[in-house]
Amino acid sequence: MPLDSSEAGRTYDVIVVGNGSLGLSLGLTLAREGLRVAVLGAPHRPWAASSAAGAMIGVFGEVTDPLLTNDYGRTKLDWAYQASKLWPDWLAQLSPDSDGRDLLTADGTVMLLNAVGVPGIDDDNYKAIRNTLLSYDEKFEDVDPSELEWIDAEATARPVQAMFIPSEHSVNASELLVRLESAFTAAGGTLIPELATRVDQRGDRVRGVELESGTVLCSDDVVLAAGAASQAVLDTVPELAARIPRLVSGYGVSALVETKDASNPRSVIRTPNRAFACGLHVVPRGNGQVYVGATNTLSMDPLETPPVADVLFLMNCANRQVHRGLAESGFRNILVGNRPVSLDGMPLLGATELDGLWMMTGTYRDGLTLSPLLAREMAALIRGEETSVDLTMFQPVRPPIQPFTRDEVVAAAVMHMLATGYEDGWNLPVEWPSTIEHHLREAYTRTADELDPTYTPPPEVLASLRVFPTLTKALREYYTASHLR
Repeated sequence: MPLDSSEAGRTYDVIVVGNGSLGLSLGLTLAREGLRVAVLGAPHRPWAASSAAGAMIGVFGEVTDPLLTNDYGRTKLDWAYQASKLWPDWLAQLSPDSDGRDLLTADGTVMLLNAVGVPGIDDDNYKAIRNTLLSYDEKFEDVDPSELEWIDAEATARPVQAMFIPSEHSVNASELLVRLESAFTAAGGTLIPELATRVDQRGDRVRGVELESGTVLCSDDVVLAAGAASQAVLDTVPELAARIPRLVSGYGVSALVETKDASNPRSVIRTPNRAFACGLHVVPRGNGQVYVGATNTLSMDPLETPPVADVLFLMNCANRQVHRGLAESGFRNILVGNRPVSLDGMPLLGATELDGLWMMTGTYRDGLTLSPLLAREMAALIRGEETSVDLTMFQPVRPPIQPFTRDEVVAAAVMHMLATGYEDGWNLPVEWPSTIEHHLREAYTRTADELDPTYTPPPEVLASLRVFPTLTKALREYYTASHLR
């Protein structure tokens, strides 16, 4: 039900700020429980991650070797695994005339270890994926790279190992959002096509939100689920915002491509996560179209348009590493999405110190995959019911989460930065990378030491500090507030 003049000042049981996969999933779950719910957001979702996503329901494909070394990473892996088991029923509930499988665009995932990768990242992550599949007793099949269908890589970027994971699918992200909206309004929810600009509060309690138009909507419970754009609304409560890891954008560029010969791979094709990003991936979309994605770059503010340099890098990688025919194919669309990245790299889930203000963001690359699970758990929290998983590990108001030592963070930042060069096809004298590695290690260590004696940001944040002085300022302010607790 769109907003009309009669909605101004209306009171809701819950207001959800954000109309991406997480916000709509939470709104739908609450509306189905009989609550009066409003979901806010511009219809074209200018900064969303969901609408530009390849929408891989990836659990094991997202595994990295460092993820398995600490409780935070293992918890996120377990949540993703639980969420993957919810997806079949979740899709069926969104598709009253089918079982929801028509939303799937791929039959499983082919994971590649190719010659472009570097030993400390690609090799280790590929092994970690394989070992984790074994530990969860999930089916997979080692595949001879020379027998892979559709793949036609450049010789210097050819796959050297491959495995097929039959349970890792993808969904059509744009159609998923359409069906979430339809299901939400059918359940009695209200879609409001405006952005929230301010948290309305009285004392230490939420009263609602103010919209761009100046309209104030009333509710005792407001959930910030607008991805990276949640930060602008949170900043209207500055004393609270100072004690929560700030959100920045991990923007990614993607392209929808019409293949020259109208062919599609049957499955998702991807590499392990590397070079600060989610691995190169090509996702079938049917009708001779493929989705190509890979990039991840931090930015203080969400982007609305894709940078040309990122598009060139992305398509060069896909053309070299997956299918040389992509160079002769045509663009159907070029997109940019903004993943919500907190300054400690971990999700922001649950209640804040302002009564009635909740956060459901900071999920980085996992938001869409986790959406059925997090919607269920956040709905239970808001209703004061017992949850099935413990979200308190990622409560928003917290000191920085530090799963790795400073030396480990610096080593990872150096390795991923070098991996970016290798993937970009740099051509250097053989002894230069070791020299670059030495100087990067010194530079990153000095940056971390100057930033704070105790806390160290995640590798991708540390590597971005020289580019964004405002990011350094934001980290120092958050660390200072954390030390004062």
